[in-house]
Amino acid sequence: MAQEGGCLCGAIRYSVEGKPEIKALCHCLDCRKISGGTYSTNAVYPEAAFKILQGIPKQFAKTANSENKMTSFFCGDCGSTMWRQTKAFEKGLIIKVGTLDHVDALSNAEPEVELFSPRRVAWVNAIPKAFQAQNMA
Repeated sequence: MAQEGGCLCGAIRYSVEGKPEIKALCHCLDCRKISGGTYSTNAVYPEAAFKILQGIPKQFAKTANSENKMTSFFCGDCGSTMWRQTKAFEKGLIIKVGTLDHVDALSNAEPEVELFSPRRVAWVNAIPKAFQAQNMA
């Protein structure tokens, strides 16, 4: 079953098919900056399951905390980051779950892993049953 998502202003639209390979919270400093919060909620889908439906996202690439090149795809109008890509998740796209349209998308994205868990903000508790990864690799 396909899910659709997009940016805040609606200029960029995408779809993903199937279930995510990994559901993860990320506590790295880059994800804090991108989300404007304490962490980001992510679902990794195979690149083949992803399709841009409308618009052309802008890209920004940098060396991430994992020491891998990380490319963010975002709307040039409203600034929403919708997905990221890195060789650490080869042939996968890291979808920012909050950009999916379904009202239960975040409820259905219970993390299996927390990335960069030592950087978790002190007042945020670890997710029970989620593997606590020191970094991304």
